[in-house]
Amino acid sequence: MASTYTANSGIEKIGAGEQAGAWGTTTNNNLDILDRAINGVGAITLSGTTHTLTTSDGTLSDGGYKVLVLGGSPSGTNTVTISPNDQDKMYFVQNGTSQTVTFTQGSGANVSIAAGSKGMIYADGAGSGAAVVDLTASIDISTLRLGGTAVTSTAAELNKLDGVNSTATELNIVDGDTSIGTTAVSAGDGVVTNDGGTMRQTTAATFSTYFNANAFSAPTALSLSGTTTLTPSAAQSIYQRVTVASGSQTLRVAITNLIAGQYVIIDKTSSANSLTIDWNNNSAVTSQGITLGSSVEFAIGLFNGSSFSFVETVKF
Repeated sequence: MASTYTANSGIEKIGAGEQAGAWGTTTNNNLDILDRAINGVGAITLSGTTHTLTTSDGTLSDGGYKVLVLGGSPSGTNTVTISPNDQDKMYFVQNGTSQTVTFTQGSGANVSIAAGSKGMIYADGAGSGAAVVDLTASIDISTLRLGGTAVTSTAAELNKLDGVNSTATELNIVDGDTSIGTTAVSAGDGVVTNDGGTMRQTTAATFSTYFNANAFSAPTALSLSGTTTLTPSAAQSIYQRVTVASGSQTLRVAITNLIAGQYVIIDKTSSANSLTIDWNNNSAVTSQGITLGSSVEFAIGLFNGSSFSFVETVKF
């Protein structure tokens, strides 16, 4: 009875009564094949765009290695065909070439290992329809370490990066890059803002509209009778129309909420009677301001951080 061979590694099974006096040679060769299949590391030199990785029955061959270290200078993506197509194979692959290497065995799925990358693959030996599978494609890892540092992000957190196409320069700016440019800001430029916990991008023009609308307030007109206190909102200049119905009245501006550079415009809309403007700080009157008579109807006050400098003017 002639020798037969194992299905996946081509190890020779000596037939009954065969190879008298030659058992030692055959057995030693089989052990070498086993040794290569279990722990063998083989340097495979690639060239051109195709290569056949063959496992031959009863012979030490490149297809019998467990680890494939790919080298050489392929001229483009190199397709490595695992032969024969009816053998189950598992390989650890290190692609040391400058090109992508694609492993195939039949008409089924293939696996590509990018230049400089590593992978674990197996070929299912299904004949003409054989497929190659990437065992690292869907690895479930409970704890991942990169360069000795544990990655503590959850999958959900990492998935937030899906679709991000930022450049390293853009990410470094977010990280606090201190290199400041002088790029001019235009109305259509985007500005990132936190909208109730959701990061959004809007135009500089939108921000300009908001700031202009909220830089000052124009409250409802006041009709004065006696001393009236006007309290601007925090960080807002104010335009206040007032009517003096009779006599001489006082409008007191509270400066508690103001900051240096803010202004108060008092528009005395009545042409009769007089108006005195002063201001206070935490209810304490700190200055007697100016008095608008019947012929002076407009006053502008600029807050310098501690007091006002009111200027009388004529309303046009």
